[in-house]
Amino acid sequence: MARKMGFYGVIAYVLYGFAVYWYLFYFADSSLPFEFEGSRADPATFLNGRELMLSEEYSKVRNLLFFLSTPFEWLFYFLILLLGLSKAFKKWGEDTAKNKYGQTAIYLIWLSFFAYVVTFPLSYISYTLSKTYNISTQSFASWMKDELIDFWINYAMMFVIVVVLYWLMNKFKRFWWLFAWMLSVPFTLFIMFLQPVVIDPLYNDFSPLKNKELESKILDIAGQANIPAEHVFEVDMAEKTNALNAYVTGIGSNSRIVLWDTTLNRLNDDQILFIMAHEMAHYVEKHLYIGIAGYLFLSLFGLYFVSRLMNWAIRRWGKEFKLQHPGDLRSLPLFLIFLSMIMFAASPVSNLVSRYQETRADRYAIEMTDNTDAAISAFQELTKAGLSQVNPPWLVKVFRYGHPTMLERISRLEDYEVEKRNAQEGEY
Repeated sequence: MARKMGFYGVIAYVLYGFAVYWYLFYFADSSLPFEFEGSRADPATFLNGRELMLSEEYSKVRNLLFFLSTPFEWLFYFLILLLGLSKAFKKWGEDTAKNKYGQTAIYLIWLSFFAYVVTFPLSYISYTLSKTYNISTQSFASWMKDELIDFWINYAMMFVIVVVLYWLMNKFKRFWWLFAWMLSVPFTLFIMFLQPVVIDPLYNDFSPLKNKELESKILDIAGQANIPAEHVFEVDMAEKTNALNAYVTGIGSNSRIVLWDTTLNRLNDDQILFIMAHEMAHYVEKHLYIGIAGYLFLSLFGLYFVSRLMNWAIRRWGKEFKLQHPGDLRSLPLFLIFLSMIMFAASPVSNLVSRYQETRADRYAIEMTDNTDAAISAFQELTKAGLSQVNPPWLVKVFRYGHPTMLERISRLEDYEVEKRNAQEGEY
């Protein structure tokens, strides 16, 4: 039975892969609606023929990798259970260490190592793809360094989570999911507090913005918005990428406004001020805290459904999975499968909320700066630097886009321009 389940799992993944490939390369339509042709949202007005071709090629392959990678992890964990590897990892831990913490640590290192090795080809393809299309400028050694940092940070956090999670599963068999959620609230806030000062500096160098004149302009906008910012930070990204970015990170006293140096090098002051006003809007409208609340709300239901699904799966296929109850550490791959599935299924909702917040931030930024030319040209430069599709296919937008499409963002700015012009004419 286990062999048959594994065979069907592989076949299902292959069929899914072909379906995604057919959708992205033959069925999906990313062409511009005719009413936007010739507008400033039309990529033909700011990209040359080669850039248009490259953006379509790059986006299709990158989207394919996205849709293949998460279900590939489900298949991997499914086979780990069916082939008895999860049982073997636990036995190796028990044979090597005497206490539960040591056994869990050894189990996790084997599971993490196998997962990293199996998923490495997809990660490497993604890296080489971005290098081929001149998005990434990162050397292989630097990329591997970041990969290893990722591995050990994820391992450390996973160890803490798994130790607590399985203690709760065995202590509170019916309501472990509720207690796990309650503990996840302070843990999530703690990680977000540490992110800008402990985790992010492991990957890149951060420093106060060197251009003090620009920093003064940015802080002036922050002051108008009653944002208690004393510094703007820049991060050295030019050695890794040609893409552009800016963001607000952290919570409380550790909040930071951050600009990539690639953004500073490629955009002028007016364009940067619009982007900064956009980021400040997230602070003003408390999007970060709304996002945290939404994440915690979804995680409550997610953990509940995971507990129900694990009980159902073990009752039905416990023999094939070599599992008798959810509190057995060997059930971790099953937990990860269901958690990932629920997060993937919920991503259209979370992306929808995020796109709404980003639309609000765009509106705030244009009202604050009142410079549509700078805003539109900034979005055009972001599109060009990242070889992004202006009008991505519907499924790509639903599952991948936490921001509105560039077609939506630029066309809304043009609408704002018309509204402003009409309002001025009405005054006369």
